[in-house]
Amino acid sequence: MIILIPAYEPDTRLVDLVGAIRTAEPHQRIVIVDDGSGPDFARIFDLAALLGADVIGHPVNRGKGVALRKGFAHIAEQFPGHDVVCADCDGQHTLTDVERVADALRAHSTSIVLGARQFAGDVPARSRFGNTVTRFVFDLVTGHRLQDTQTGLRGYPASMLAWLQTIPGDRFEYELDVLLAAERSGFGFHEVPIATIYLDENRSSHFRTIRDSIRVYVPVVKFCLSSLAAFAIDATLFFVLMAATGNLVLSVVAARVVSATVNFTVNRNVVFRGGPASTRGSERRAAMRRYASLVGLLMGANYLLLRLLTVMLPIPLAPAKLLTELTLFAVSYQVQRRVVFGRTAPREEPIDLERAVPAARVPTPGRHDRQPAA
Repeated sequence: MIILIPAYEPDTRLVDLVGAIRTAEPHQRIVIVDDGSGPDFARIFDLAALLGADVIGHPVNRGKGVALRKGFAHIAEQFPGHDVVCADCDGQHTLTDVERVADALRAHSTSIVLGARQFAGDVPARSRFGNTVTRFVFDLVTGHRLQDTQTGLRGYPASMLAWLQTIPGDRFEYELDVLLAAERSGFGFHEVPIATIYLDENRSSHFRTIRDSIRVYVPVVKFCLSSLAAFAIDATLFFVLMAATGNLVLSVVAARVVSATVNFTVNRNVVFRGGPASTRGSERRAAMRRYASLVGLLMGANYLLLRLLTVMLPIPLAPAKLLTELTLFAVSYQVQRRVVFGRTAPREEPIDLERAVPAARVPTPGRHDRQPAA
């Protein structure tokens, strides 16, 4: 078991954590990745190295995602066959919780283990809101409910290390991208409760609320924008045709055919790009047939809901149309992601460590190969 700690401009809490781990388990391997903190923080990393941690890194700040991938690559090379527990450097993770995740990883050796905070008590508003929104987004995207999707305390089996290095994302979005990719690849999740600790209103966090939130939520944002554009086209044509013809069936069908054509093109090329359904011709045609079937089902549901709301309740046409579209939004996303554009995608399997990772030399204890800061 290797403990991996990415660190950017850390304070003495990093040294305290390393000291606590080494006191409890003198032979525990700890790898710290200095994410370009600069010369002002060299003393912190030197102290961690004196306590026996392997300190590696790069001269300029490149983001948590890059730091984690660098750590995974180092561990796969230097300590092949070892599982990894990732922890943050800012005092949010106690030794007890690190050990709890490590124990769970030993018991669930084919799953990603997540240290799940409960967000009870005095939690900063931005942290509580951010985690609530991210949980909702992850549930919407995957249909898989997790307590804490933003936790930095995680356990990964050795068989995943090569796979983890293929996941894109340079900064905080990387950790959510890992969960999204893991769900697509069929990896399991196991959550263990940990303490919810925020020191000084979480001022030590380098999470940039607006910029990094956009990175984290971009998979759903793209689908929302695509759906919004299709909704605008659909609604505009619907009301124009209703005004011109007064025929509900004709208006629903014609508006949906036009908007669906635009929506399919955008989703295939932008939102769900990269899968087989967006590349090879035969699979693209199969995706079009599946999408057409979905459109037909949604069109029928759209008409039935509109009729129910406007005739049987009744509700005015404009709010009824909005309520109908919102109701069908989540269904449409899940079906497109899982069936229309994902059905022909090859299922990723856990990496065979012996084939993916070359044999490596055994490092000397307390190895210190951190590059000098620029």
